[in-house]
Amino acid sequence: MSRIGKLPIEIPSGVSVVIDNNNLRVEGPKGNLELKYPKTIELEQVENELLVKIPEDYTKQQNIDHGLYRSLIANMVTGVTEGFSKTLQIEGTGYRASKQGNNLVMNLGFSHQVTMPDPEGIEVEVPNDRTIVVKGIDKQLVGLHAANIRKWRKPEPYKGKGIRYEGEHVRRKVGKTGK
Repeated sequence: MSRIGKLPIEIPSGVSVVIDNNNLRVEGPKGNLELKYPKTIELEQVENELLVKIPEDYTKQQNIDHGLYRSLIANMVTGVTEGFSKTLQIEGTGYRASKQGNNLVMNLGFSHQVTMPDPEGIEVEVPNDRTIVVKGIDKQLVGLHAANIRKWRKPEPYKGKGIRYEGEHVRRKVGKTGK
């Protein structure tokens, strides 16, 4: 059995979990999320804990799903209580970001500005012109939107210019040497 899958999921107060015919709905103070899980997995709620179970004679795929769906459900519970966020840093002369309504507008060295609308369920904040914070309750959507923003200008190895995650180390290369 999956070691991660065996762990119980703690359900904090203020969060309700509804299990209905292979659909899981988690509701909390920040919102609600839904997940459709396979029939080979069984969910059992015992007081304030949720257990993910698979049959005793499980296959390799069922073992993989056991840990996967336990992690997905734990992320749902964390999302509706605390939420998730990713911080992006912009490096480079003239590179900056701003917020105009529901759009993120970035100057990244192109001849035009890059405009990205906020997806549904995701909130983008720009505390200063070099920092972008992506927030939401769905961990997958937060990571996907942050990756889409970063995709416009990945950090390059010579000067380190571009958009990087906070705390990301960019391996630098030595430039050409003149003779």
